[in-house]
Order: sequence, then structure tokens, then C-alpha cells
Amino acid sequence: MNFTAEDLQQLEALEIKSSKAGRQLAWLRSGQLDIKLERCCTVDDGITQLQPESHAYLYKAFDSVIAAGRLRRFVPASGAASRMFSPLHAERAVFDACRAVEPLTEASQAELNLRRFLDEIEAFAFYPDLNNAMAEDGQDLQQALTDRDLPLIIRYLLEPCGLSYSRLPKGLLAFHAAVDGARTPFIEHLAEAALLNGLDGVVRLHFTVSAEHLELFKAQFAAWQETLAAAYGCHFEVSYSTQKASTDTLALDAKDQPLRDSEDRLVLRPGGHGALIKNLNDLSGDIVLIRNIDNVVPDVHKEANLTWAKLLTGYLVTLQEEQHALLKALHDHPEDPMTRELAVCFLGDRLQLDVSLYDDSQTLRDKLDRPIRVCGMVPNSGEPGGGPFWVRGSDGRVTRQIVEGAQIDKSDPEQAKILAGSTHFNPVDMVCGVSDWRGRPYDLNRFVDEDAVIITSKRMEGQELKVLELPGLWNGAMAGWHTLFVEIPPEAFNPVKTVFDLLRPAHQA
Repeated sequence: MNFTAEDLQQLEALEIKSSKAGRQLAWLRSGQLDIKLERCCTVDDGITQLQPESHAYLYKAFDSVIAAGRLRRFVPASGAASRMFSPLHAERAVFDACRAVEPLTEASQAELNLRRFLDEIEAFAFYPDLNNAMAEDGQDLQQALTDRDLPLIIRYLLEPCGLSYSRLPKGLLAFHAAVDGARTPFIEHLAEAALLNGLDGVVRLHFTVSAEHLELFKAQFAAWQETLAAAYGCHFEVSYSTQKASTDTLALDAKDQPLRDSEDRLVLRPGGHGALIKNLNDLSGDIVLIRNIDNVVPDVHKEANLTWAKLLTGYLVTLQEEQHALLKALHDHPEDPMTRELAVCFLGDRLQLDVSLYDDSQTLRDKLDRPIRVCGMVPNSGEPGGGPFWVRGSDGRVTRQIVEGAQIDKSDPEQAKILAGSTHFNPVDMVCGVSDWRGRPYDLNRFVDEDAVIITSKRMEGQELKVLELPGLWNGAMAGWHTLFVEIPPEAFNPVKTVFDLLRPAHQA
């Protein structure tokens, strides 16, 4: 397609090259390149179980990271909360059915959900705020509960007349009750990072947020900063970034033409969480712990999260120290046969890579010299999320990758069989080593699989769109990293995907 002069001007203002925009259109029209699964990663074939006798050593390695001030937490926190409350949306007839006090004989799931919401509403941490919001408007929450007036209660919970939860990011919602006030996921991440770092330390966190909510995050931090610093005996260094406009992507309308607005300007959409590799690349970090915004628990339940954050970090550091020593030795003595043999053994034994093609020192260094990530993997229990697989790349090499279901051709019986046999899934709990052997940060853009885009359909203003998501942050955006998978227990993973997840024991203080 030939872009108009106005199109080119618009793209230039967003720092999007016309060649890049043209490539996006080509992807949208031709379809995504499906990932080719070789086999599932399983325990002892791509997934490591850390044995108890190694824990003390790994804890010591973790302590060295904290002592040197090397650890930073990176939290994608721009996700909206609207999907979290989807079980509360129902037809009027369902609302009416739930007004009845007597048990329902053949209740639908929607009716059961709404009844549970009414019956257990006081267990939600947002209950006091909801009560106050209604009272300020002359409404009585207790009376509404007696009348089983669901529409009224849900309106004050989700809409601007009350708490406006459907318009807020998930990170700013009241998740957990605490003695110092209801805690949001944002605050729980601060608390967990403080506990992880220990007393009297500097706690460094970075949150990616939407531009429209940035000031709300800053305000919440300002309101809690002194309380948290006093409670945990630490100092916080909190930074924020927003998704770059240059990572926005084009969309196609029903006629396979670029989506345009009423003024004939190109409509671009955020490129998905894969765009956040740019944000991660801008961090001046060394060891970065990445965790989803909603995988948090109250302090009383944080032990598993803390334990495995320490073990994963310690495991990463031991690998990184070995990698850096080998890279320095290859730099100083590139033709030394013993050094080369040790590097080959590290790639083959420790990273489980095919080393048959690394027959010269430069190729060996190039393959070895890249960022490392250690990813926690939870035994599969039906939770949604990507999984660990051995993947055959376009170069014929087989590597460990985190793969989403949307990246797999499920019509291929062999691929569908491999997918169905997956034993673990990715909770997005990973530790990343993003500096090289000289202590310089890697350019993370070098290790992105640009072809690992995901094409999906969405509806906007009544029309069907074909949209493009950039290679996912922990999928294609990290495809060229050294990746290791470590099994972690289910208790270290407590996501909140719907409002009813907050009623699970792990989220009740």
C-alpha cells in the first residue's frame, strides 16, 4: 500500500517508520506465522526442580544481589479492570431472579455468581469504600442488600457515581483488607518488594502504566509512602513509564483496509504487552524481577512468593556468574581449547542447547553473549496462560520458549496433541539478567523475534477489526534470550482474573 503524505506525516510524528507500518499491514493481510512446537517442556526435559539441598546456596546468591543493590522489580500495570467484573454483568431477567430469597432450583452460572456477590459482599476489601460512596450520595448499602437491589449496588461499584472500578486499572483497586487500610495490588507489590529486600534497604520498583492513570498511581504512592517505609524499614525508589507511541500498531477494517477515523486519519492501537520490551530496555537495571500486577497476596500469605523470588534470583545469578566468566575467558583467550570446551559444555549441559553448529569462537561467543531469564512454571491446573515448550525456530534450532495458545495452529493434529500434553503453564514470574559480562546493559531489541506477532479480531463501535499485537514481552520479545524454566508450587501463584478470585483463602487476610 502507498501511504498518503498525511499518513506519512502522522506516522513520523509517532516515530513510526513507513517501512514498519507497511510491514504491519503485510502481517495483517497475510496472517501470523504460527509457532512450531517440537515438544512440551517437562520436568527433567526443559523444566528444572530445585532440590532442597541447593536452597541455602541460592539464598546466599540472592543475598549478594540485595547487598549490591542490583535488584529491581518491573510490573506491567496498565491493564484495565473491566474484564475482572464481567461476571457481574447480566440480563435484567437474571437480576430479577436473584432478588428472590429462596434457593434457586435450576440456577444459571450468572445467577449463582450474582447471589454469591450479594451473600459474601462484606468479605471484599472494597466493601467499606462502597458503603461510604453510597452513603455520600444518600444511598443505604445495607438497605440495598436487604432489597437485593443488585443493579444499584453494581452501579455504585463500577460507575463514576461511585467507585468507578470498571474505568480504573486493576492495580488501583482495593484487593485486600489490612490494619493500615485496604491494599491495592500496587501497594502489595511495594510491600512484597520491601519484604524481599530486607530491612533498611533501598527498594526499587518500576511500573508501566497508562498515561491517563499515571497521576492516580503517583497519588496512591504519596498517600502510602510514609506508612510503608515505617512498617518495613526501607526507602522506596519508584519509577513509571507509559507505552511508547512508536509501538502502536495499525488495524484493518472489514474491507481489509487500514482503519481510519472520521477525518480520514489512520487509527493506531496500543501494540499489546509486547511493546513493553522498549520500557524494559530503558531501565538502568541489572537483575530485574517481572511479575504480573494481579499476582499478589496479603502479607500473611507472602511467604511462598518471597521464597521463590529468592530462589529464582539466586539460580539466575549462579548461571550469570558462570556465563560472564566464560565470556571474559573467551575474550581474553579466544583460541584456548579448554575455554572453548567449557563454553560448549555450559551451553549444552546447563542451557540444554544443541551446540553442534558452534564450531568457531565468534559463533560461540555470539550465542553465549545474551541476556538470561529464569521463569517460574506452575504445574498445570487449568489456569489460563502461556506454557513452556521446546520450539523449532526458522533456523532449525530448538530452544525453550513461552508460547501462547493463540500462536499455535490448533488445526494441525500434531501441534494440538503437543499443546494438550502440556504439564505446566507460565504465571509470569521471572527474573532477568539484562547486563553483559562487562556490566553494560544489553540492547534488548536485538533479541526480539519480530515475526512473532499475534493477529486477533476485535469489535469497535460495531465493526469487526483485525488487530496486531507485537511479540509478547515474555514470548517473542524475549525469544533470543537464554531461557530456563524452574518449577514453582501453586501457592506461589494467586492471580485475580475475576472479582470472585478475591474470595479465595489466599486473598483473605
